[in-house]
Amino acid sequence: MLLALFSLFTGEYQLTGHDEGWRMLWITRWPRTASLILSGIAMAMSGLVMQLMSQNRFVDASTSGTLEWSSLGILLAYVLFKNPTIFERMTLSIVMAFVGTLIFYKLLQNIRLEGPLMVPIVGMMIGAVISALVTFMSMAMGLDQVVQTWFVASFSSIEMGRYEYLWLILGLVLLLYLFADRLTLASLGEETATSLGLSYQSTVLVGVCLVAFAVGLTSAVIGQLPFVGLIVPNLVSLYRGDHLRSNLPWVCLCGAGIMLVSDILSRILIRPFEVPVSILLSIFGAIVFTVLLFRKYLTKGG
Repeated sequence: MLLALFSLFTGEYQLTGHDEGWRMLWITRWPRTASLILSGIAMAMSGLVMQLMSQNRFVDASTSGTLEWSSLGILLAYVLFKNPTIFERMTLSIVMAFVGTLIFYKLLQNIRLEGPLMVPIVGMMIGAVISALVTFMSMAMGLDQVVQTWFVASFSSIEMGRYEYLWLILGLVLLLYLFADRLTLASLGEETATSLGLSYQSTVLVGVCLVAFAVGLTSAVIGQLPFVGLIVPNLVSLYRGDHLRSNLPWVCLCGAGIMLVSDILSRILIRPFEVPVSILLSIFGAIVFTVLLFRKYLTKGG
């Protein structure tokens, strides 16, 4: 709550002392703060689901190629519709995020990968290929400047009328809560889950749909937000274990908190300019990713 209030009143435009101050609060500041909270919830939630389904701590939308697939969907929206609406971008972004995430999990099910680190490496390799394809296509079609804006997420352009689709994320949280026990059972592996009476493939498909909708929606409205889904579930599970239903509220709160802190820092580090939030998240995420790697292998060695 304190972070949200601080976010509302942080910025170069002073809300007090101006006749239009409170109007600007509702036009720009409130949409920005709400977008930060909702996108943080979406990305943290998607990371939690992906880690459970893959049984790997190092998997999230940025280490599985899902973000790059959603960018491909946004590019296709510009190719097909020339000047696409948010709904058209969102729809194709979700569809391509679903395709990419499904390919990633089918690959994990059919190819035996030795060691937990190999899974995110394969995901990042797929993501690099898709990213190169998007860059090539966008340059060939003269859309490189348009598409690159979705690779570097910034909340500076968020205002009333541009963020409202993000409220659908609350519905995703409710659906995830309803399917929490099934996804927790699926995290035990296909053989164990099936022996307990769970339809494993159907449950994985539900999880993929939730991830694709969360990542695709956020990417279409905001842009790529890397490593949030990697950082938050790992930090929560260190203290609370791996039960999805009990962890979900904490994951949502921590996801929103990390986004708010990152955005506040982005606005005060080089005032009056802003650092894109995705840059701060990449730096912080890379540090946490490295710490998790060393912690795992030091624990294994001990």
